[in-house]
Amino acid sequence: MSNEVKRESDKMASLAYRALEDKKAENIKIINIEKVSVIADYFLIASGTNRNQVLALTDNVEEVLGRAGYEQKQKEGYQTANWVLMDYGDIIIHIFDRENRLFYDLERIWGDGEPISIEDLEKGN
Repeated sequence: MSNEVKRESDKMASLAYRALEDKKAENIKIINIEKVSVIADYFLIASGTNRNQVLALTDNVEEVLGRAGYEQKQKEGYQTANWVLMDYGDIIIHIFDRENRLFYDLERIWGDGEPISIEDLEKGN
């Protein structure tokens, strides 16, 4: 992957992380999956405390990334709001309620990916 594309996915992941943080998402995780999958560079996983917060987190990510010019490819789960998947190509964002996050345990499933801190992401790894 070129450095320019990498920087773009880093920027997108950082904006999404900060958008989740702004709405008080719980336990936000960034997993670099570029070495284990071709579907994306990063997964972002976060939790909301209830349905309304899950929807607010989703809406805020859409607004922030949309204003930055990033186009959402697909969104699933918004109606039920127990697991919302937002696909932006280079990053995929998973926003769960607490119960479903524990049940699906994506951090374990994607354990071959590399967890990365927001600080490391923003300074270019």
